[in-house]
Amino acid sequence: MSATPAAGPPPPDTRVRRLLEAVRSVGSGLEVHGMLQRICVTAAALTDAQYAALGVLNEDGNGLADFVHHGVDPETARRIGRLPDGHTGLLGALIRDPEPVLLTDLTTDPRTQGIPVNHPAMRAFLGVPVRLRNEVYGNLYLAEKRGGRPFDEQDLDTVRVLATEAGIAIGNARLYETTQQRERWIDGSVAVTAALLSGGDLEDALQVVAEHARRLSRALAGIVLLPADEGGLEVVAVAADEPAKALGIVVPPDSPVVAALLDGKDVFIDDAATDRRLTSDVLRKWGPVMLLPLCSGGHLLGCLVTPRARGERPFTTTERTLAAQFAAQAALALMTAEAQRDRERLAVYEDRDRIARDLHDLVVQRLFTTGMMLESAQRRSDVPQVRDGVGRAVDELDVTIQEIRTAVFALRQDFAEAPSGLRTRVLREISTAAVPLGFTPSHRFVGPVDTAVGDVTGKNLIAALRESLSNAFRHAGASRIEVVVDATVTLPDGRPGVRLAVADDGVGIPEGGRRSGLLNLRRRAESLGGDCLLGPGLGEAGGGTTVVWRAPLE
Repeated sequence: MSATPAAGPPPPDTRVRRLLEAVRSVGSGLEVHGMLQRICVTAAALTDAQYAALGVLNEDGNGLADFVHHGVDPETARRIGRLPDGHTGLLGALIRDPEPVLLTDLTTDPRTQGIPVNHPAMRAFLGVPVRLRNEVYGNLYLAEKRGGRPFDEQDLDTVRVLATEAGIAIGNARLYETTQQRERWIDGSVAVTAALLSGGDLEDALQVVAEHARRLSRALAGIVLLPADEGGLEVVAVAADEPAKALGIVVPPDSPVVAALLDGKDVFIDDAATDRRLTSDVLRKWGPVMLLPLCSGGHLLGCLVTPRARGERPFTTTERTLAAQFAAQAALALMTAEAQRDRERLAVYEDRDRIARDLHDLVVQRLFTTGMMLESAQRRSDVPQVRDGVGRAVDELDVTIQEIRTAVFALRQDFAEAPSGLRTRVLREISTAAVPLGFTPSHRFVGPVDTAVGDVTGKNLIAALRESLSNAFRHAGASRIEVVVDATVTLPDGRPGVRLAVADDGVGIPEGGRRSGLLNLRRRAESLGGDCLLGPGLGEAGGGTTVVWRAPLE
């Protein structure tokens, strides 16, 4: 009875057919990982190898972007742990010197080092670079030929053919992915430009920039910073899964990173936790980070930050280039939108000046003339009740004339001349909103508004007030608005807080209506540890809407 023959390589004709089939299947799709797995399985079968692996270099060529293997069972792979990164050992040497390697016993090669614990024993080794023309994409590795035999030249030729086809397939897949990536960034730039030029609030537009940057760069967050009054950069918009705690934080100008951004330079960080250029704790919890200045025409408008989680791969050269182009386009759109807002602001100033002039030249003069006529009629009247009534009317006219003159002064006062207390800033926003509304919202202050409310909370409260008044004008069609700022409230968690309530008698919020402004209000409150609620308004039977925005005092 004869012994069962040992497994060996397939016959030549079978090997050729398998090789041709492998070449055909390699180019059949653009999904890279599955294609790499098919190459490993085919190479192992054609050379009778027990183990096969294929490492693909990242775009910068300094490490592995993908690594697939065949022959190691899942339990062994789990015990081995982390996949190789291509920086050390024989794999790293093949990346640095991409030439075919044929070894009878790899354990005797001085380049073999750092083999992980629980790794299967291997002796025979065959490594071939995966290249397309002069560009190397990675290496195909085979180890431990069955029967204890070494790999031969025929095995090398077979694997070289597979590696060549793999290089073509990887090149096509990368070209396709780059094209798709560019299309996504272009679409994102178009969406950001449309949002910035739509005439909406600046906070909405900056939030759109942050959200698109986060999605396109596949980062954990998108952050927009603008120059702060006291120097440095202030976080003004954050797109993240969790409520942003960084809104309002100012990164000081003495940071080397901020200094570079203020000079209009891009900053790329592979690991924020260990980079010595970062002096602020805002980005310390992240891994790779892109910090891109928003510059247009040599003018710095702000900064765009897209961080990834610690341990994730750094941003590739293509990603950095596309992100920088996106930031430049966003900066141009921001500058155009700012010019548009300046024109609108100028129109508001001109309208305010016209209203003030009409009030002074027409209304006040007519009221003054009416008062003189009443005083004359009072003197000619012999009825005491009539004289008293006319006298009270004249006094009311005098008070009205003084109030109108105060309003005329406020209309002609430039925003920059006004003091910066929170109470004054609230009145300034109400006065600004009065022009498009056609009426002045009523207001009421409770508690020490100017002294109790901190700077960060105050800035966000003013932004929330501006958003609420804008919503009432653009969407609610309100004829009456009441604004209350109360610095004596207690938040649900027991902390002292401030409450902003903006109530109107408009149409309310329709089902399925646009809610981006309300989301911004809620996001601002939650970033400070507060909340934002909606309630019935001032109309009949609770018609309209009341926006209640609450945040801690500090």
